[in-house]
Amino acid sequence: MAQSMSMITLPLPLGMGSVNCYLLPAGDGYILIDTGASHVRHMLRRELGKLGCQPGALHLIILTHGDFDHTGNAAYFRAAFRSKIAMHADDARMAEAGDMFVNRHKPNAVLRALIPRLFGFGRAERFTPDILLEDGSTLSTYGLQAQVFSIPGHSRGSLGILTAAGDLICGDLMENTKKPALGSLMDDRDAALHSAAKLRSLAIRTVYPGHGKPFSMDELSGDQLVA
Repeated sequence: MAQSMSMITLPLPLGMGSVNCYLLPAGDGYILIDTGASHVRHMLRRELGKLGCQPGALHLIILTHGDFDHTGNAAYFRAAFRSKIAMHADDARMAEAGDMFVNRHKPNAVLRALIPRLFGFGRAERFTPDILLEDGSTLSTYGLQAQVFSIPGHSRGSLGILTAAGDLICGDLMENTKKPALGSLMDDRDAALHSAAKLRSLAIRTVYPGHGKPFSMDELSGDQLVA
């Protein structure tokens, strides 16, 4: 992993695996990408402290998409660290309503009722983002040489962040829990395939997924990147 980026891996509830957050130095502070679920808030705060990120130094929180295991601590850290929250407009309603299915195609009724209970996404975790990112947005204003890409598929407003060094943080479009692959949970698989094909044309050195270990784009089988 590039020395300039730190991966923080946090457990999900009920032994459901783990989720990754990424802390990147940016100018005189930091940018945090994704925030984990609310039940591990103390763990994330401790890890940020170990890495030198204290209140006032976290300039921006970027959310790759609106699911609870990525947005669960955004509102807390915005208040505690005096940060701003950025995400894509198409997933903003998920954070505002506390409902990760609000803009998905065919939400499962059981999951829609169960997941908020598992991840503890109550009123305190809901928020309206301060900044709306879109395809082509740059982060140089915040001290990070990186570009934002729209990569729908897992959710309509999924984002990828590609640094100048060639490191791609891709949220849940891709994963590496068993092997590098497209994410196992897709709202729109055709859109996901198009997003993966789009990424193939970029100068990506290493992929940092929301779940699992970093990997090289070369490790993905060719049929996973063809729309």
